[in-house]
Amino acid sequence: MKIHKLYIALGLVIAFGLFFEVAAHADESNQQTKITFSAPLRIPGQVLPAGTYTFERAEPEDDPNVVRIFNADGTVLEAMVQTVSAERMEPAEDTIITLAKAEPGSPDYLLKWFYPGRTTGQEFVYPKQQEQQIAHAPEQTFVGNQESPTANLAGD
Repeated sequence: MKIHKLYIALGLVIAFGLFFEVAAHADESNQQTKITFSAPLRIPGQVLPAGTYTFERAEPEDDPNVVRIFNADGTVLEAMVQTVSAERMEPAEDTIITLAKAEPGSPDYLLKWFYPGRTTGQEFVYPKQQEQQIAHAPEQTFVGNQESPTANLAGD
């Protein structure tokens, strides 16, 4: 039985990689990063439809633990999301995101976002009920130009 579960989990990971695409480019001053999702993605409080979004940290005098998410050209604020600091051992040259797989038919969760060249990033804060679901979900981390079931990041 355990082998069958392993094959199912492996199949989900492969399918997950073929399903989602993310393209990103970044701006150093406020860590502004443009990301394109080819599938809907859950963030705290809402689901972002597939499309291109601009992620940026709020100004330090506002709240550096808030991520603002705008439409592709940065003219419409889609969401303001509370985060906490997240750490990595090594920085990457490209944007890094970590996703948690949701139940079939539901959008995956965006867990973490790291700006290129940084070891400190942003971890999204979800309500307790969703945190419990996320805790049991398989996670995947994607680095720029890496195609995955949910993400393909390409830096400019």
